[in-house]
Amino acid sequence: MNQENRFNLIDEPWIPVADAGRVSLREIFANPNLRALGGNPVERIALTKLLLAIAQTAATPEDDRQWSSMGPDGMSHACLAYLEKWYDRFWLYGERPFLQFPVLKGTRLLSYGAVLPEVATGNTTVLTQSQAERELSDEERAVLLAMLMGFALAGKKTDNTTVLTPGYRGKTKPNGRPCSGRYGPSIGFMGHLHNFLRGERIQQTLWLNLFSGAQIEEMRFYTEGVGHPPWEQMPEGEDCQTARRLRGSLMGWLVPLSRFCLLEQDGLHYTEGIAYPTYKDGGVDPSVAVNRSARTPKTLWVDPEKRPWRQLTALLGFMGKSDKGSFECPQISLGLGRARGRVTVIGIWSGGLRVSSNAGEQYASGSDDFVESMVFLETEVLGESWYHILSQEMSHLEGIAKRLYGAILNFYQQQKMDGGDYAAMGSNLFWQLAERYFQQLLESCEPDEESVRKRQELRRRFASLLLGTFDNFCPHETARQLEAWATSRPNLSDYLNQGATR
Repeated sequence: MNQENRFNLIDEPWIPVADAGRVSLREIFANPNLRALGGNPVERIALTKLLLAIAQTAATPEDDRQWSSMGPDGMSHACLAYLEKWYDRFWLYGERPFLQFPVLKGTRLLSYGAVLPEVATGNTTVLTQSQAERELSDEERAVLLAMLMGFALAGKKTDNTTVLTPGYRGKTKPNGRPCSGRYGPSIGFMGHLHNFLRGERIQQTLWLNLFSGAQIEEMRFYTEGVGHPPWEQMPEGEDCQTARRLRGSLMGWLVPLSRFCLLEQDGLHYTEGIAYPTYKDGGVDPSVAVNRSARTPKTLWVDPEKRPWRQLTALLGFMGKSDKGSFECPQISLGLGRARGRVTVIGIWSGGLRVSSNAGEQYASGSDDFVESMVFLETEVLGESWYHILSQEMSHLEGIAKRLYGAILNFYQQQKMDGGDYAAMGSNLFWQLAERYFQQLLESCEPDEESVRKRQELRRRFASLLLGTFDNFCPHETARQLEAWATSRPNLSDYLNQGATR
């Protein structure tokens, strides 16, 4: 590909947006009516982080007061001015391509499908048309580039024979042979669950997730502070001084260069980039929730069998002041409190991709999948008492779901049958049905009498869903089935009669 500057990300429409198609970076910050980013959950996370990196560079406020007075409009104007100033750094192709390394020219060329988790390549069976490899447009390549920075999968697809920092041993085994590529910091071992606050429009969403200088200093995680975005000064190698500064700054976690790439017409040159510490080693991705109270830190992983809304109480654990050892997600804990009084309703979006690993190779197969969920909270009612009620109600809901699993299992065991699969499917169906009413539960977690009445009604609704699920999975037509059904059917009288949490 020639070195002529082509396809500027500021001008060209490449970012998928709901109800609007693809838009440019300029339109993101110039059009206040754009509702939400499009694409799959991983693309949305990567693009949100990229846009936040631009906003943090152009408009990091000193404190909450400056953040509030700036608002989405002030942030957007600052971002537009920044994009104009650094216009020449946003060419996708050219002498200085965006987030790429021209020095990789001449190294092994990899097909684009090989780095897309949903595309089947090599000897992998193609089950649906969406899994078939195809040629990518410039717009799709730009999105892929943003995604690969943090969501690159581990494995041998990286050409780790290429080392840019002289003497760097991080890509080499003790015997001198190249190592497999590490997983990107945004994906982790099994697939990190990422979380962001959500506003009514994209600009408000970015503003709600924008950290102030005081908050960044309060976190004490980023020794280099906000830092400088990599497109202003790209590192020369995997462990140069610039790479080390990126690893220790907020900017380096919003746009982590975990892969060094160069896009070509027929594929990309692809090698491992900066090695970031994992959450166990002290690495902090601001949109990932981590519990550091135990000897071994824990994080919230993506689980296709457990939708993200079911982990909301863990994500909001900071509200329960008496709850020790809760998970903390800076993007949520630092942003939610200051939004009170400035927005009436705020959304929490959670999502990611579940992946599997085998012998150092990461892939998406079997039950692995993208997941996402969105809930809305009224900021005026948020607090310790609201959180306590929600936690108790969710605890009771988890309790009756376990009863359902045991009841279905017992029904089949009485008939000398293995009911494990049926019990799992029944429990999964119950949670799918219950999700329809979760938003109503969030809106009824106040201690007043009207909210108590609403929670009692919701308990009756959940109980009805559970018993209906049991009946669907446990036929009761023959005498033998009827006897097993009658003795196994869950008794939910305590759940219904003990009264909703006050």
